Amino acid sequence: MAELKDIAKNKGFTMKVLAEKSNIKYTTLLSMAQRPIDHWPLDNVTALEKTLNFKSGTLKYLKNSILLTPFVKWVGGKRQLLPELKKRLPQKYNHYFEPFIGGGALLLNEKAMNATINDFNPELTNAWLVVKNNVEELSDLLREHERLDSEEYYLNIRSADRDGRIVNMTSVERAARFIYMNKAGYNGLWRVNLKGQNNVPYGAHTHLNLVNENLFNVSKYLNQSNINIETGDYQKSLDKVSTGDFVYFDPPYIPVNATSSFTSYTPNGFGLIQQEQLRDFAFNLSQNGVFVMLSNSDVPLINELYSKEYGFKIHRVQATRMLNSNGSKRGKIGEVIITTY
Repeated sequence: MAELKDIAKNKGFTMKVLAEKSNIKYTTLLSMAQRPIDHWPLDNVTALEKTLNFKSGTLKYLKNSILLTPFVKWVGGKRQLLPELKKRLPQKYNHYFEPFIGGGALLLNEKAMNATINDFNPELTNAWLVVKNNVEELSDLLREHERLDSEEYYLNIRSADRDGRIVNMTSVERAARFIYMNKAGYNGLWRVNLKGQNNVPYGAHTHLNLVNENLFNVSKYLNQSNINIETGDYQKSLDKVSTGDFVYFDPPYIPVNATSSFTSYTPNGFGLIQQEQLRDFAFNLSQNGVFVMLSNSDVPLINELYSKEYGFKIHRVQATRMLNSNGSKRGKIGEVIITTY
């Protein structure tokens, strides 16, 4: 069953904001969320559907369905932007492609039946494969990580890519390490140095929820659908794209405060040249009848890269981002959704 808080989050609301906008007491809303929707007061259901911009009956349908969410935290993840992304999807498409999969929020929300997903990070794509093929064994290892979790334990697990232990790990052990470190590390950040060694510090948390119903639901979806999981260059993962297919690009973002250094080098290897190559690649796909959607930061350079002469449409939206060492700089930031249709 989908949780009300997740339905609300997919629409960009916290439970408190949802209660306020629906004119329902917060404590009442929390109490309702613990009961089947058939037991909710009808006027409250009507108020919630109005706030969430749902047609009558939609909330009951969603509440009784399975809502899939990312099994990892991911910097720049798209859960906050889902409502904006969803309403800009093409009405109909054939195959779904997402070459920078990350946490896969849009894929999981859309539940595409035929999809190809890809990422350059082999630890991430290995985790997707293991969730699909070995979720039971994975869950056992995750429970062990959760039981032993501490800063000392985390740093020991992190050092496996320094002392050589990672070479002898099975794919399931590597996936469990990846998911544990992703959840126990600072703000879901996955960062490696030039030697490929993770250097993310231990994060502040009181409890880890590494194994839950969603993990098994994602595994079930991946097995019941035709989902191809690849690792490597994004362009190669699109070798089989054809007319009528849909491609969603969520690349490393252009820095909000881009400087001259962005044109020559960036830590993630995705500088101005790569952004221009992506733009050209997206344009060529659209010329061949492929539906293309991209997301990026709302900066002046976007207007230059995706000018009207290429036929792109730029939609400006707001997203909440929490990754900043300075708490005063966290919050709403401008992002863009770019479409070719």
